Amino acid sequence: DPLKITLITGASLGHGTDGKLAEAGALSKRMPFQVDRILRHKINAGDVLFIDQHLSETAELLHNKNLPQVDIAVLEVAAIESDGSIVPTTSVGNSATFAALAKQVILEVNTAIPVTIKGIHDIYQAEDYPRRNVIPIVAPENKIGRKTIPLDASKVVGIVFTNELDSPADIAEPDTKTTAIAKHILQFFENEVALGHLSESLMPLQAGIGKVANAVLTGFIHSKFRNLTMFSEVLQDSTFDLIDAGKLDFASASSITVSEECYSRVFDHLDRYRDKIVLRPQNISNTPGLIKRLGIIAINTAIEFDIYGNVNSTHTSGTNIMNGIGGSGDFARNAYLSIFVTQAASKGDAISHIVPMVSHVDHTEHDVDILVTDYGLADLRGLAPRERAKVIIANCVHPDYKEQLLDYYNRACERGGHTPHLLEEAFSWHINLREKGTMKKDQ
Repeated sequence: DPLKITLITGASLGHGTDGKLAEAGALSKRMPFQVDRILRHKINAGDVLFIDQHLSETAELLHNKNLPQVDIAVLEVAAIESDGSIVPTTSVGNSATFAALAKQVILEVNTAIPVTIKGIHDIYQAEDYPRRNVIPIVAPENKIGRKTIPLDASKVVGIVFTNELDSPADIAEPDTKTTAIAKHILQFFENEVALGHLSESLMPLQAGIGKVANAVLTGFIHSKFRNLTMFSEVLQDSTFDLIDAGKLDFASASSITVSEECYSRVFDHLDRYRDKIVLRPQNISNTPGLIKRLGIIAINTAIEFDIYGNVNSTHTSGTNIMNGIGGSGDFARNAYLSIFVTQAASKGDAISHIVPMVSHVDHTEHDVDILVTDYGLADLRGLAPRERAKVIIANCVHPDYKEQLLDYYNRACERGGHTPHLLEEAFSWHINLREKGTMKKDQ
């Protein structure tokens, strides 16, 4: 039989790695996140099993022995210290957990990463349950651990050398839709400051990956906000743009994923950023208790949301995975403000991203505070389901779908219920899309 492996990572791998493994038929199971087109196709075809998991949970499940022990850990490092500990590269992820728990370790020394990267990492591993101490972080800039990952040298069965830069992130320039979304969010923050709910430094920011989140962060450059901080998973181009603009004081995350241009800017002048960034293990960057303690403002992307505020961020038409939930659930469930963004319609407006009922639920209405599209913003705080529906339809929906959604909602209200629905019609928009190529019911 051909060799097949279960592959566990921190999050996604560089472009091509997942795809090559999937194409070769080498993967039987993958977790907890991916972004590769070929692997996505294999998952949706049922050829690879995929566990779509909150990123904070993977290390916990391994430490608690609720997953099989890792047989072999392949860890990318910038350097190996004299005491056997290792210097991570541009991602910490779950490397500290893998180093501690794996039966065997292979080290990949990537000479493309400057050894001067040492010092931007803060490696802290929480104690086992039930006697786990409070993680002593009260601000994004707090460093509480060591600069390297401890490793038992007897586990190391091989060392290989590579000289390969990270796969560059695909960063799209803001377009009219993403610019409009950013404008709505910034106006909302300005109003919160005017009301005395927030200061001009806001609360620590978290933003998911992708062009929408990147555009939102870029929008802060020309805003009145200052002395911003970030407590997130990934540092993107916009993070370093904000630092260079003097808007962002400090950014904490688990990895760096930037474009080729930004990569050169950062690593050719690493000392410029050394005191302004830190990379932590994923079970620290995404731990629910810290997210709640620090009062994070979480901004993540939705595939679709419904008239009551439930969000689908992972599956198209309820069945086909796109990437995964990543850390959006870790942050949405525990944030000071949980914001989800998407365009109101796409594919020539054949698809509405606001529907009667989401075809897959990742974030329930209970975890969602603010919804934003290019048409407007819906503040759902303190609203009952019927109130939410009216605000969402009024503020977020594309004009081609507004009357269609109102008709559905009004007829559902005639039938009654705390959260009115017409179950026989709830997914009719998705069915119409499958059969006719559009969610518009008159076509």
